Amino acid sequence: MNIQKKFKAATPKAHRTESNFQTRSSSRIIFRLWSIMMLLVLFAIGFMWTAQIYLFEQNYVKAVLTETEMRLEPVMKDLTTQDLADDKHLLSVMSHIAGGELLLMNQQGKLLQMYSTGHKINIRKQFDERIIWDVIMKREEFQDLLQGKPYRVVDQHRDRLFGFELGFPVTYEGEPCFVILHNTIQMKTMLDLNRQQLILLTIFMTIAASLLAFFLSRHFTRPIFQIREAVDRLTRNDFSARPELNRKDELGQLSDSVEKLGKSLQQVDLLRKEVIANVSHELRSPLAIIGGYAEMVRDITWKDDLLREEDLNLIISEAKRMSDMVNDILDYSQLQAGCIQLKKDWYHLYDILESEVALYRPAAGEHHIRLKLECKNQGLLLYVDALKFSQVIRNLLCNAINHTNEGGEIQIVAQLLFDGTVFVSVTNPGKPIPEEERGKIWERYQRSQHQSGRRLGTGIGLSIVSTILDAHKIGYGVDCPEESIRFWFSCPKEIIQESEM
Repeated sequence: MNIQKKFKAATPKAHRTESNFQTRSSSRIIFRLWSIMMLLVLFAIGFMWTAQIYLFEQNYVKAVLTETEMRLEPVMKDLTTQDLADDKHLLSVMSHIAGGELLLMNQQGKLLQMYSTGHKINIRKQFDERIIWDVIMKREEFQDLLQGKPYRVVDQHRDRLFGFELGFPVTYEGEPCFVILHNTIQMKTMLDLNRQQLILLTIFMTIAASLLAFFLSRHFTRPIFQIREAVDRLTRNDFSARPELNRKDELGQLSDSVEKLGKSLQQVDLLRKEVIANVSHELRSPLAIIGGYAEMVRDITWKDDLLREEDLNLIISEAKRMSDMVNDILDYSQLQAGCIQLKKDWYHLYDILESEVALYRPAAGEHHIRLKLECKNQGLLLYVDALKFSQVIRNLLCNAINHTNEGGEIQIVAQLLFDGTVFVSVTNPGKPIPEEERGKIWERYQRSQHQSGRRLGTGIGLSIVSTILDAHKIGYGVDCPEESIRFWFSCPKEIIQESEM
């Protein structure tokens, strides 16, 4: 009682442990899928930021700079031949075109005029022109300006773009001067606005992608969990478990495979039960006979030599039949598992057939059944395992005797065909096997009802025949010509030789 209580108390805990493990494992796979999707999203966001900072902003500034130069080009051509003071509105127009500040300075650093987006700015006396001059002189491009060459530069600090600057020499009131155009306020405002929008878009995309990745992960993993649940039920011997997924993708194919596996395991389970029932029945009968006749010898016939010998012979026969059954089961299992290696050599086909026919002729004669062997070419050699090949003939003969009525004839025929193959058949009269059952008779522990009620052999002979012939790569089959049953196999020419007798 204590053991039962402990077992009952432990069972829910084990179930909870398994459930917790399944929950943790499901959480892990969802988290992994979510992480993979989020990594892709982060990669896309990183690419978007890189494209924005290093491609879009740079290209935008270059495009604005190029457009400004193109719009200033007609003015610049005029300035090469005329004095800037000749047109009072020219400086205002240039400032308006540049979209920023315009500085007109002489070579001594004096600020002569200043405009901002086309509007003139009054220069106060306390305005220190030297500060602007010092800033301009620090630029490397200023040396080009002193030599009469225009320059262009983009104001940038790390990854931040502040605008651009154009400088070119002019003549103002007959004196050599410089015009410097700045575009800073509008550029910086626009780029800062773009970055703010990019930050908001990044936050929105991250949140939306995180939620979408979570739901997609749940959606993708749900069929996996269904398949896993079905497999878990199969491991608990619930062979009716099915994933029940109606999909056309790889998961649907996996679900179909699990469903086929469940059906196969269900058949194996039924077969296992049949094997236990058949073997138990087959072993129980000879054991009961052995026990009964042994008691009869001990209690009744031990003094009568003739009866005692008959009873002991029956005991020996039943013990041999039981031993043969166990050996056949072991041989079949070992052949299926690949534990037995075939020992092939060249053997005369006629010798094997004649030996087995001679062995079973007395058993057939007890029921007035004739065994007729026909092999015109007795010099045929086969490259086979002689013991296993003899077992094939033996089981086919047992099967034929069991299904032949009293006074019938069994024909064993071996013939060399025109294509170089050897065709061997064992034919007995009897009711034809239905077409739908001909494929099943080769399965293990499938035995048809004996017409004569005889039980010669162990009941698994045809499954052993098919296994041995498959190991030799020899084709086989069964057909039913003219109220008879013919089991046959066809040896390929690669394992056949002819010798002179």
